[in-house]
Amino acid sequence: MNTPTADKPSFWKRLSFPLRIGLIAAAVAILLALVGVARGNVPLNPLSILLALLISGGTWGLVAWAVATAAVDVESDVAEAEQREPETT
Repeated sequence: MNTPTADKPSFWKRLSFPLRIGLIAAAVAILLALVGVARGNVPLNPLSILLALLISGGTWGLVAWAVATAAVDVESDVAEAEQREPETT
């Protein structure tokens, strides 16, 4: 029962770690914006709601992605530097 989809990793697994972090942060921010809309903190017209969702989700997603990307880059640089220098004890 080898189906074509059995060999492929899922869409979520194919995404890079920083991108997954950014999408999770964006989803949480959109959820919190929806809570704010439900509590009456945003005027109930479509443009205001759309802007609240886009600004909160976009900002949090972009910042979380950037921080996660920087962390992954630093970790790979540290690992590369540790491999290059000889062990001194």
